[in-house]
Amino acid sequence: FGVFVELEEGVDGLIHISDLSWTKKIKHPSEFTQIGADIDVQVLEIDKDNRRLSLGHKQLEKNPWDEYEAIYTPGSVHQGTITELMDKGAVVALAEGGEGFATPKHLTKEDGAMAKKGETLDFKVIEFVKETKRIILSHSRIFEDAAKAEERAEKKAATKKSTGKREDVAPAIQ
Repeated sequence: FGVFVELEEGVDGLIHISDLSWTKKIKHPSEFTQIGADIDVQVLEIDKDNRRLSLGHKQLEKNPWDEYEAIYTPGSVHQGTITELMDKGAVVALAEGGEGFATPKHLTKEDGAMAKKGETLDFKVIEFVKETKRIILSHSRIFEDAAKAEERAEKKAATKKSTGKREDVAPAIQ
């Protein structure tokens, strides 16, 4: 649910789990802090009727998603390390500080092998949604897109050759 914090004798409040970090998906408060540890907080809401304080920790820092929006543009390539591997895909820690997700089909390497936990690879951003804090990544798109571009260039060159057209020569003026 969150972390109960004693501010002073007899005054305590709650940091909801979603108010601990901007970037990490924390499943249990013990992943973030431990009992007895000091933690800086900001008062988010005071409920006088129920005598409750709503506290936040992430609010003490700038929201990195504002910066991520400019960094992780669709089509951009970033280095990332696979930190968690599941049936549905992998969580990827990106070098610039963000965290993204890649489905199994996007974890295939150029040699056909699957990427493994702990591997550091290049990933292409295929989707960025600031509102839901979602970055969808693909390792395989990097070499698939390069192969498609090469194929298009070969087809274009073959078409020019078969029609006898040369683009590098200007037509004669008569």
